[in-house]
Amino acid sequence: MLSLQNAGKRFGPRVLFLEANWLIRAREKTALVGANGTGKSTLMKVLADLESLDYGGLQQTRGMSIGYLPQEGLRLTGRTVFEECLTVFDELRDMEREIEHLAGQLAVLDHAGAEYESAAERFSMLQERFHALDGYALDAQVGGVLTGLGFSKEDWARQTDEFSGGWQMRIALAKLLLAKPNLLLLDEPTNHLDLETRNWLEDYLKSYPFGYILISHDRYFLDVTIDRTVEIWNKRLNIYQGNYTKYLSQKDERRTQLEAAYRNQRIQIEHLEAFINRFRAQATKAKQVQSRIKELEKIERIEIPEEEPVIHFKFPQPPPSGRTVVEAENLFKSYDSKQVLTNVNFTIERGDRVALVGVNGAGKSTLIRLLTGDEAPTSGRVKLGHNVVSEYFAQDQYKVLNGDARMLDDISRAALKVPEVELRSLLGCFLFRGDDVFKPLGVLSGGERNRYALARILVSPSNFLLLDEPTNHLDMRAKDVLLEAIAAFSGTVVFVSHDRYFIDRLATCVLEVENGTVASHEGNYEEYLRRKEVQALGSSAPHAAGKAGFAEAGTRNALYQGASSVAPKGGSIKDGTTAPPASSPAVRAANTIVIEGGPDDAGRKRRLNPIKQKQMEDRVAFLEEENPRIEAAIAHTEQQLGVFVSAAETARLTALAGDLRSQLTALTAEWEELMMQLEEQGAPS
Repeated sequence: MLSLQNAGKRFGPRVLFLEANWLIRAREKTALVGANGTGKSTLMKVLADLESLDYGGLQQTRGMSIGYLPQEGLRLTGRTVFEECLTVFDELRDMEREIEHLAGQLAVLDHAGAEYESAAERFSMLQERFHALDGYALDAQVGGVLTGLGFSKEDWARQTDEFSGGWQMRIALAKLLLAKPNLLLLDEPTNHLDLETRNWLEDYLKSYPFGYILISHDRYFLDVTIDRTVEIWNKRLNIYQGNYTKYLSQKDERRTQLEAAYRNQRIQIEHLEAFINRFRAQATKAKQVQSRIKELEKIERIEIPEEEPVIHFKFPQPPPSGRTVVEAENLFKSYDSKQVLTNVNFTIERGDRVALVGVNGAGKSTLIRLLTGDEAPTSGRVKLGHNVVSEYFAQDQYKVLNGDARMLDDISRAALKVPEVELRSLLGCFLFRGDDVFKPLGVLSGGERNRYALARILVSPSNFLLLDEPTNHLDMRAKDVLLEAIAAFSGTVVFVSHDRYFIDRLATCVLEVENGTVASHEGNYEEYLRRKEVQALGSSAPHAAGKAGFAEAGTRNALYQGASSVAPKGGSIKDGTTAPPASSPAVRAANTIVIEGGPDDAGRKRRLNPIKQKQMEDRVAFLEEENPRIEAAIAHTEQQLGVFVSAAETARLTALAGDLRSQLTALTAEWEELMMQLEEQGAPS
């Protein structure tokens, strides 16, 4: 559909990328990744034909359509939400009006006349095309997408001007999804979406009939929606097959190979330079010296770009609280006539890491403010335990910062015992580098100040942290720092996040806020979804639920099996999910629905559903065909190495052989692992 050929782009004096070659095929689902500042958004604009290249070319298939969603900045006015979405079907609506006009003409024209025959032919053709394009279901299509993106039916009739920037971006996303262009370019589409809406978008994109390219800082979202990853690294485009988790694995392998090739090249260069320096002055060796000089000039130098250092930050551990951190008893909260929470009862105990989940407007932020004491309940009470000191990070935390204070001075006052070097490293993780740390806080944008406020909390935490969407405005690196710090934190944490990976790796319990009630679920978000599915199935077929629910839900997070995970203190990680320790005090609610498992539940959880098993069997069959091909390629490469052409060619073939052997090792290990899992499925539980 689209291809970049030797493309290059500068940003002022800095080169973003060069010699970029990328063939974008139809129906490919691709993630564009890279460190901040490498040019991902700029490349998206180039593909959307909104920016030009400085070098190379961009070719596009004639007649293809491209839809582009920027990170921010769109503003829609003058129509209702529903009417704005219908504008993507203007051609179909014009066709519908013409069909109605022709139907009126056919009712009055002479059936025997030529004009009637022409109108009837046009009417039949338009009606057939209108039906083929599903023109009779336009309202249903618009309603389905708007509902999926979180718009209530009451919102459909509201003017677009009434919505905030985040909701404006949802309207723009709805229009793109309805238009169904041949290539979707989505720059961080999940920025303004809650967890439930992200889940809907995941399912929508998985069934999208054409191709798309995504930029996102949500690992889980990328893992379940893409099958190809393109990284801007070392000013080049590097293409990887597979989802984000597979990309991370392959990237490590490629860097290892690049470092090996670099070492081999350095040995070759040093050998040539030593020969030249040794025999430069000898006339009898002049020809050989000149030959070595030319060979040296032809070598394309391998560069190893510096990797950003991985920051491992640990909270200063706070004094311990009592075992019971907070108790909510008969909690009611209303605003005028709107009842938000009704008769809520639960207990949070020391060491719990509680994720609050629920749709937008369910009352998550209200509940977290009640726990902080920033708001008072309408009735009932929230009681903090012995020696509990809370710290609250709000979505608009930046409003409480001193705008005149310089960033480094302000964070140093909050953490007197933390060295400045460590503070600057932490700020760098949150995208404040160089002279940024000397800026007054008042000149930062709202998102930047929120990032800083979160970093500030990390250096001086209390023993009870309440975090309302701390992952907003953070890239993956900053999320990893936050995740690792909270996982090692000895206190208690209650948090709201729309990042599925973050919740899955961190939560030991989930509190679901829905219809004014709060229900508790032990374990992480994956286990919460499993119980919800079993509960839904159990209402109609209780016996089938135990078998189908556990097996089906177990596949939802299969992409993370074997991935790096952060274990909660005292807990364990198995099969890619984080489980609380047996002795961990669980959050318990008076209005919780608990589904008790039978003695054979463990066996059911381990059993794959037929779809997953078929995928594994297909993968095994592919590997059994692929491995001999790679072995043949290795043999051919080694045969070529037996014939010396040049040092450069020998280095290239050596690197290629090493690459092929690494691939063979990885694929063989994958085949063995799959065979072991399939054998376990066939063995009795």
